[in-house]
Amino acid sequence: MRGVNRVMLIGNLGKDPDMQFLEGNIAVAKFSLATTETYKDRSGKLISQTEWHTVVLWRGLAELAQKYLHKGSLVYIEGRLKTRSWEDKEGNKKFATEVVGDNLIMLDKRSDGSQPGHGFEGMEGPDGDAGMPPHTEEGTERLPF
Repeated sequence: MRGVNRVMLIGNLGKDPDMQFLEGNIAVAKFSLATTETYKDRSGKLISQTEWHTVVLWRGLAELAQKYLHKGSLVYIEGRLKTRSWEDKEGNKKFATEVVGDNLIMLDKRSDGSQPGHGFEGMEGPDGDAGMPPHTEEGTERLPF
């Protein structure tokens, strides 16, 4: 049986996307995304817990994020978890778990007063089908859950 590795997040960018270009002029954007869960404890006090996620977007999605997203933007991200490891300068093994996004929907109200929901899909990594342009869905207002 094959496993499933899917992540769906709705949250706000903690900073503007950091855009870089790798060998072959491949665009990659990285940003932090905050998701906040709010609930009431036993005494009725409202409690908020924020989790921070590192999101990585490739190629066309990276370029769209650079162009349209900024600190505070509300977005829906769908993708997969990927953990990478490396050794720091002292030889200590380090790990990072990131969300590699392959679907992005901007949920902010647009400045022209129209409704949110402009969505984009694209290939998520350097080992995918690199030539695929992002797919645009005008006026998407539903989420897949």
